[in-house]
Amino acid sequence: MGQTIVELAKNDPKIEIAAECDLGDPLEPAIKKADVAVDFSNAGAINEICSIAAKHGKALVIGTTGHSSEQRKSIEKTATSLPIVFASNFSVGVNALFALTLRAAEILGPDFAPQITETHHTKKKDAPSGTAKTLAETLKRAGKSDIPIESIREGEVVGDHTVIFVGPKERLELTHRAASREIFGRGALRAAEWVAGKAPGLYSMQDVLGL
Repeated sequence: MGQTIVELAKNDPKIEIAAECDLGDPLEPAIKKADVAVDFSNAGAINEICSIAAKHGKALVIGTTGHSSEQRKSIEKTATSLPIVFASNFSVGVNALFALTLRAAEILGPDFAPQITETHHTKKKDAPSGTAKTLAETLKRAGKSDIPIESIREGEVVGDHTVIFVGPKERLELTHRAASREIFGRGALRAAEWVAGKAPGLYSMQDVLGL
């Protein structure tokens, strides 16, 4: 994702890459240079990233998934002093799926039981995916509970997510299929432009899109 974001940024005249960090690189000099730090790394790095960003007052865009409850608390605490866009998926289409899932659950009501299936490439470490967890949280907001999630890891699948509503004698399916990781990079850059200069707070990609 880091390489994808860098390549996309090179073709966007509104964005300049201030620094790049790979595994083992010092983070503070890079974050200090930037207006916004974009994190697609590893959940274990988040405490250091939050600490440095807070020290220098830099906005954050966090696309890493698989955080523990304690790591999420660290993100939430940091968001009281600086603006953070924290999303499990930066795709515009997936965030439309989140909104449509909530609306469908509200329309269909208690007679329709939801379930989620997600498929990713074999190298993806967390299961269920962060996107699937967000879909489940969205359904819970609509009063649904005990939502089964099926996680499949095969081939080079970028990311497929389907929400299925099973009702009496009918079923509704909402599906998003990612064809390239570029969609996540484009969304992350859009979030970085949006969050610069915002008030402290924990924002979602739906905030960025105005959904």
